[in-house]
Amino acid sequence: MNSSTALARQVVAALVGAGVREVVLCPGSRSAPLAYALHAAEAAGALRLHVRHDERAAAFTGLGVGRTGAGPAVVVTTSGTAVANLLPATLEAHHGGVPLLLLTADRPARLRGTWANQTSDLQPGLLGHAVRRAAELPSRGAAGDAVPGDVVAAAVGAARGTGGGRPGPVHLDVGLDDPLVPGTDGDDDPWSPPPAPTTSLAATSSPPDVSPGERLTLQRGPATVVVAGDGAGPDAHALAARAGWPLLAEPTSGSRTRGDPEHEPVGAYRLVLAAPGLGDRVERAVVLGRPTLSRPVARLLGRPDVDVVQVAGHPGEPGPDRAVTRTHAVPAVAGAAGTTERAWLAAWQRAGRAGADAVDAVLDAEARAGRLTGPLLAREVAAVTTPARPLVVAASNPVRDLDLAARAWPSATPVLANRGVAGIDGTLSTAAGVALASGGARVLLGDLAALHDANGLLVGPGEPEPDLQAVVLDDDGGGIFGLLEHGEPARAATLERLFATPHGADVAALFGALGVHVTTATDLASLRSALADPPPGRSVVRVPADRSGLRDLHAVIAAVATAAAAAALAGGG
Repeated sequence: MNSSTALARQVVAALVGAGVREVVLCPGSRSAPLAYALHAAEAAGALRLHVRHDERAAAFTGLGVGRTGAGPAVVVTTSGTAVANLLPATLEAHHGGVPLLLLTADRPARLRGTWANQTSDLQPGLLGHAVRRAAELPSRGAAGDAVPGDVVAAAVGAARGTGGGRPGPVHLDVGLDDPLVPGTDGDDDPWSPPPAPTTSLAATSSPPDVSPGERLTLQRGPATVVVAGDGAGPDAHALAARAGWPLLAEPTSGSRTRGDPEHEPVGAYRLVLAAPGLGDRVERAVVLGRPTLSRPVARLLGRPDVDVVQVAGHPGEPGPDRAVTRTHAVPAVAGAAGTTERAWLAAWQRAGRAGADAVDAVLDAEARAGRLTGPLLAREVAAVTTPARPLVVAASNPVRDLDLAARAWPSATPVLANRGVAGIDGTLSTAAGVALASGGARVLLGDLAALHDANGLLVGPGEPEPDLQAVVLDDDGGGIFGLLEHGEPARAATLERLFATPHGADVAALFGALGVHVTTATDLASLRSALADPPPGRSVVRVPADRSGLRDLHAVIAAVATAAAAAALAGGG
């Protein structure tokens, strides 16, 4: 058995032994020994293989698998610029704390820095500080040499955050020598699972920036809110319910769930914060996860008169740019809520219900006038989201529309997004990975995100097809920029060309050319019909929209919702 075949089989065996079950493979010559070994492992039922043409899309597909808790997925590429295309998803996995293992084929070390084709001496460290661990596996020469199982097990452990580290991406660069194809001396024997590795190197974690110490106990008294950012999980909802404090939950927090009506997340919270007697009275915020969506929440957490308590799940968890109290465990709360705290929670709940109802009224009026908008689309998608079909949502406007207009959903409903660095790239590929790992998914995105990652819905013949419905708001450009400073009337002359970037592309024709079932919904009835009965496999619901009035629409929504919240507070009922 030649050295590269032997090494590839050892690597794949170690991956399976470490519990890896989903692998995304891109075509390439240098990675051929790994491809043969993975194919044999799939034939034996030891893992599932997904082949993708585009390395960037492949990495985001692996990221989607990791976001479901089924990871880490392994992404396998050949050498050279293929590795550079992994960086966007790697960066997202790093900041988002998502387990991901990047397995890149390379020339042997002796050929780096030479004229060897498709070879870069930068490759082993190309992903830099974005990975938790980087390691090399040189070609060994024979199957009986030191088995790389320990290195692979350590890589998988580091990706998972074993030993107390924060989950994230890991880079394993494998030097493979010629020949790159199996020989005839038994190299084609069926693959069989190996025994578990005899040793496992725990992932090295960064030095802790806080001391775990004893569990923090929060005293009653300060007017407190619980803020659930991306990845907070159900702990934020449980803490808010136990303490009797208002819960401001981002849609991807895992905390925006229905339950006891008295302890549901505050509706339209980013607008309700402006109501007199609510946001201006907050004295303490307990934060779980990573809140990044809302400027009003960012301003709240940045106020010097607000004490911030951050529940950091890992020592390396990022935090705000200010002094906070950090703790690793969800805090205990002293005693029971008193009359003042119960009134505080009731006020937030009244204001939240009134604000959310006001948002609905504006969106419904727009729909009756024949205008489908991003917030309305997000509301309708949220209404059909259940634990059986996870929802992936793109960055930019879609996730903010979901935050604004969606009510709470059933518990254990995965709502996922790439909030680590909040890019639109890779959204369809991420959703495809979620669908493959979960048995089905839906993704909400805009036309630019869809065009950016159309390859994410390109699946080759014979490949497992994700059961994925993509709901695309097609407003011919980047609508979010009209809501920011760039969209102010004084800057109207530069908005379209420099920021909104209209494209004029036929989104339906593009996805139709990829073999995807495409439906266009032009009114609320056709939209609801398309969402209620998605066809199996890959499908796109295209929703045409006009973004020219988006800034005015959001101004109306903010004014109406804040006024409704204030009226509910004044009425006391």
